[in-house]
Amino acid sequence: MNDQERYDNGMQVRRAVLGDAHVDRTLTRRNEFNDDFQNFITRFAWGDVWTRPGLTRHMRSMITLSLLIALNRGDEFRMHVRAAFNNGVTRDEMKELFMHAALYCGLPAANQAIHDAEKVFAEMEAAEPGSTTRVRNDAQG
Repeated sequence: MNDQERYDNGMQVRRAVLGDAHVDRTLTRRNEFNDDFQNFITRFAWGDVWTRPGLTRHMRSMITLSLLIALNRGDEFRMHVRAAFNNGVTRDEMKELFMHAALYCGLPAANQAIHDAEKVFAEMEAAEPGSTTRVRNDAQG
């Protein structure tokens, strides 16, 4: 696969996972300074790693959330909470992930993740008032 094919595949997955609105915002902010970086993450993160056949996107979202909790990367974590719903991750699965992360990453990291996730849930529900099914618990949905 050449770089253009990798970029095109990466952009397709990036849009599917993060959503068109998010990707469009990043594209409108591209400039001479960050263009190489945007190209790099599209080709390698999304075009190489996220397209590999060994894991589902659902599993990749769960792994990504776990790693971002451990690394205390709040902005990226909140972005991937939103993205996880596009990959079929439920609130109940996230709740279990946070409990598990509390053991291995520490209570403060998991506590912060819970608060950050709750903010994202509220923002998503406010943006789609009649369509909260994307952020419901399994038992509610």
